[in-house]
Amino acid sequence: VQLVESGGGFAQAGGSLRLSCAASGSSFSINYMAWYRQAPGRERELVARVTGSGATNYLDSTKGRFTISLDNAENTMYLQMNSLKSEDTAVYFCYADLDFTEGYYSHNEEYWGRGTLVTVSS
Repeated sequence: VQLVESGGGFAQAGGSLRLSCAASGSSFSINYMAWYRQAPGRERELVARVTGSGATNYLDSTKGRFTISLDNAENTMYLQMNSLKSEDTAVYFCYADLDFTEGYYSHNEEYWGRGTLVTVSS
């Protein structure tokens, strides 16, 4: 399975960007997917998470500005980021917890994307 992120780049404060993360490879179902970010000198933090059934949760500082969504048919997750702030500048990583079922047996696996840089200038 591969996670391919796209959509990062440069934005002015107050602007918008949309990130995408497409999962491809073996047959699987999505338990949940998430966006994490890591700014220079800081630990990686969870930005937003969406379950396969569509339940979401967000980092407090992104509530009302960011919207996470999941297209199960396309195995693609999105993060719409509005009202961007300079403190949103970071490398954003896609994460997936996937379920693989063969007959009576199932197991889950975790995957990370390589990251996409988001730079917001004030």
